[in-house]
Amino acid sequence: MRKKYFNEIDETKEEGFSFISDFEGKDDPDVADEVKDKGVPILPLRNMVLFPGVILPISIGRKSSVKLIEYADKNSSYIGIFCQKDEEVDEPELNDIYPVGSIGKVLRILDMPDDSKTVIVQGYQKCSLLSIDETEPYKVGKIAAIKEDSYNGKSKELEALVESCKDAGKRFLKLGEDSHADALFAMQNIQNKRFLINFLCSNFPFKVEEKEMLLKYNSFSSRGYKLLELINRYTQLAEIKASIQMRAREDIDQQQKEYFLQQQIKTIQDELGNGTDQETNDLRKKAAGKKWPEEIKNVFDKEVTKLERLHPQSPDYSVQLNYLETMINLPWGEYTKDNINLKNAEKTLDKDHYGLEKVKERILEHLAVMKLKNGDTKSPIICLYGPPGVGKTSLGRSIATALKRKYVRMSLGGVHDEAEIRGHRRTYIGAMPGQIIKSLQKAGSSNPVFILDEVDKLANDRQGDPSSALLEVLDPEQNNKFHDNFLDVDYDLSKVMFIATANNLNTIPQPLLDRMELIEMSGYITEEKIEIARRHLIPKELDNNGLSKNDIKFPKSTIEYIIENYSRESGVRELEKKIGKIMRKLAKEMATNDVIEDSEIKQDSVQKYLGIPEYIRDKYQGNDYAGVVTGLAWTSVGGEILFVETSLSRGKGEKFTLTGNLGDVMKESAMLALEYIKAHTALLDINPEIFNQWNIHVHVPEGAIPKDGPSAGITMVTSIASALTNRKVKKNLAMTGEITLRGKVLPVGGIKEKILAAKRAGITEIILCEENRRNIEEIQPLYLKGVTFHYVADVKDVLKQALTEEPGMDNRDYVTHFHDTDKKASDKK
Repeated sequence: MRKKYFNEIDETKEEGFSFISDFEGKDDPDVADEVKDKGVPILPLRNMVLFPGVILPISIGRKSSVKLIEYADKNSSYIGIFCQKDEEVDEPELNDIYPVGSIGKVLRILDMPDDSKTVIVQGYQKCSLLSIDETEPYKVGKIAAIKEDSYNGKSKELEALVESCKDAGKRFLKLGEDSHADALFAMQNIQNKRFLINFLCSNFPFKVEEKEMLLKYNSFSSRGYKLLELINRYTQLAEIKASIQMRAREDIDQQQKEYFLQQQIKTIQDELGNGTDQETNDLRKKAAGKKWPEEIKNVFDKEVTKLERLHPQSPDYSVQLNYLETMINLPWGEYTKDNINLKNAEKTLDKDHYGLEKVKERILEHLAVMKLKNGDTKSPIICLYGPPGVGKTSLGRSIATALKRKYVRMSLGGVHDEAEIRGHRRTYIGAMPGQIIKSLQKAGSSNPVFILDEVDKLANDRQGDPSSALLEVLDPEQNNKFHDNFLDVDYDLSKVMFIATANNLNTIPQPLLDRMELIEMSGYITEEKIEIARRHLIPKELDNNGLSKNDIKFPKSTIEYIIENYSRESGVRELEKKIGKIMRKLAKEMATNDVIEDSEIKQDSVQKYLGIPEYIRDKYQGNDYAGVVTGLAWTSVGGEILFVETSLSRGKGEKFTLTGNLGDVMKESAMLALEYIKAHTALLDINPEIFNQWNIHVHVPEGAIPKDGPSAGITMVTSIASALTNRKVKKNLAMTGEITLRGKVLPVGGIKEKILAAKRAGITEIILCEENRRNIEEIQPLYLKGVTFHYVADVKDVLKQALTEEPGMDNRDYVTHFHDTDKKASDKK
């Protein structure tokens, strides 16, 4: 019974074939009456369409289908045979079944060796499915017979059409690799024209959708013309395939089978003009939802077409695929909505960081502008510079949280290749985009807060200068069309908020500096460190070490003691480590004894946890000696006081000695101080002959520590003047300021840190340049309490404020000589 045939029909993944029936070519009115207004068993098929008159074998897999055919065979009843739309659906409903099928009968049921069943059915008349009323034990529904146009056997046109279909079918079968002698014999011996057309429609390897379309035609001629069109199309494809096989067969061997298959696909794509590769289809689907400009879309389409023509084993294929995936994964036109509620943003910034008022104010200003312009504004490009550990990088994350933007960070320390910024050209194997594009991919947004960390540590070599590449990124007039070498199209960076961080501005090229808005983040003062420890560091370390705030108490005095004696830094990293060390020892105590003996950490108990103090700050040492003056210095870890000491020794007056590991600028300040005093001896009532008989030595203690800068100018001139006149300096007085040869006092920096260092040392009066008055006005009154400021413009004012009439201790030899010289001068007069 069973023969291998040229059509593969898949109901349960098996081959099928047709028998030649005794179909007369016209509808039977008895069949229509038999099924009218009655419940008819419905048999859904997978990938199979039954035409009137055609006999088909069907492998039955569903239990409900087995029950249905047994019932239909036993009762010799008509059934509705329809094709389902999706072969994966196990229990199709009305909407899952094509509405047009055939009324059929079961001719025979065969038991197969694998315990499955195969049923032979024949179609009688086309019908439509109206409803499915029952589903158990099998589907039962209402159908309506559809009357087709009768075949006019006298029409020469229809006769020619049938012969054309037959000839086209023969030509198609002859192109196949398998022998189809049985099929050719069947086609040759079918006399009924209408049955021949239905036979070809049912058995040719058309798609299910195409067979359903043929079945829907009621007109014999329309079905015949459409059939001829489909056969010709499939024949052309078969001819192309045969041509491909002929061209590719010459190069085939055992190792090239896989290549041959790919070559077939490539040639088919060339002939059809489009690709069916899964990767390119996925790329096109993703591209459909992108909000990119038209010119970018055109570039993408062009590159996808190029990918379709590349062999997957070609080195260029991976580069091309990587390029397209990079394009598709970029957030073109995708922006997060900014939080422009100024109060909430300010609250978020204050919660995460203490102090840093200038930075917070700048962010709030940007938000205010965005609010007024409805978000249509370019993001600022900010450079936060200052010593390590003051929170520059963490502030970037806090800004992103306040704005409700995505956060990305790129570390530039040690980067020396321009390609890290702009990417590699696609001509290289392993080419990839630059870190700017990669970071935007990771962020998934075109307006993140982008931290360019350690921008001052960029390097350059033969591979290019990354700092020059950053010029385009950080220029608001250019970065709306940033060009990455790998991407090779423009990308808009104008909405990205770039925040660069640096420790030292001197290593950043000037053109790059000009493109950024500089905001200084100076070191924290002791009072600020105390608040940071209380609000952030202590709670963080308590959580890290499994302790609660009820277990430990840190008084402010203890925190200050740790800051002053166990850390010397601008930021709070070392302080955090010390607090963490204490917490770990307390956690050990808690784990061992289930209780902490002393929950309040006092100054006396700090040494038990941290050992002896690591640093000792200078304290004010009094004004007993002439020539000793207290100065103020700024360091990278905050303000400090320093002492300038001047002593005199007998000699020829030729030696002016400077010690204390002084830098060139500080040495020049000492020379200026001495020359000023020599030029103004009358002002200080000093005998000029003294400079020919006494050597002067200026020393700044702690000689192991390098010192430099001009701010000790007035301190040195006061120290030398005090030593030469043997007049004490006013008690609890400190000073800072640069001098000129004419005696002018110039302003200096680091005023806030210097004032706080003076307060810690017990200083109550400070001499500053008049122009530094504006710096004092910016400092909170809390930090100025208990200190009196004297503003000066000339060295004369400094000496008037600083020197007293009290003689200093020691220097007796010089004092005796000084008085004897004055007495002789008086007697001579």
